[in-house]
Amino acid sequence: MKEIEIKLPSDPRYLKIIRNGISHISEICGFSDEECNALTIAVDEAAANIIKHTYNGDENQTIIVRFTIKDDRLEIILRDFGKKIDPKNIKPRNLDDIRPGGLGVHLIKSAMDEVTYDNSPEVGNQLIMTKYLPGGK
Repeated sequence: MKEIEIKLPSDPRYLKIIRNGISHISEICGFSDEECNALTIAVDEAAANIIKHTYNGDENQTIIVRFTIKDDRLEIILRDFGKKIDPKNIKPRNLDDIRPGGLGVHLIKSAMDEVTYDNSPEVGNQLIMTKYLPGGK
């Protein structure tokens, strides 16, 4: 198991660090170019959603990103300490509703094999995204 953790301010200018990190790590894991791009977009969307919805644009908060390469999967955890959001209320909008924005949840769920949320008091908010490695599950 290999683990990399990045702690960043919730300033959108630092999202490039997260994008570059997941892009490189997914390449190391052996994902195709298409899968690497989808994973990069999904993780970027998740981090942008933290900034926009959990921190309400406050650029002085903390986002922790942990990439863990396990035997059969890549696990990405985004952790924040903002307001609690009920995971039942996090739903993708209907794709027939043509308008800008609002596709982050759809992109995340379509790129990942598993997506779970943990907002227990001891962890803050955690979005846990799993993608099985090529030849894995």
